[in-house]
Amino acid sequence: MIITAGQHIKSTPLLAGTIFENTNLLICEVNENGAWGFITNTIFSRKLNELVEFQHCQPFPLYEGGPVEQEKLFFIHQRPDLIEGGKHIAGQYYWGGDFKQAINHINAQTIHENELQLFLGYCGWDEQQLQQEIEEGSWELTS
Repeated sequence: MIITAGQHIKSTPLLAGTIFENTNLLICEVNENGAWGFITNTIFSRKLNELVEFQHCQPFPLYEGGPVEQEKLFFIHQRPDLIEGGKHIAGQYYWGGDFKQAINHINAQTIHENELQLFLGYCGWDEQQLQQEIEEGSWELTS
């Protein structure tokens, strides 16, 4: 089965003992260079307002998105009507966009946790690597 943007995958027992053990991911892009996405079910130990640069913000959950660029914040959302400039992934999912708008909506409580996820880091695979990992049984498609 060919993986495409917008698909959800989950780890199998073959990934036990790795950072991907018991994880669910949303794949955001697949192209000739590889694929990338976010772990969507691993909550970070601190909330947004516990980060120094966001101490003025409302408490909002952060997720451990993956092992790549963990010092950066990324986000996906389902509210293109509130956040401009997001890139459509598939279905109702958008990646990124105007981060200041996202923060303003978090603080105004006009966007909710089920409509926006903030991630520290992301997951990335080289060309055909994710497809090979799926074929070997490390990942299974969930949608």
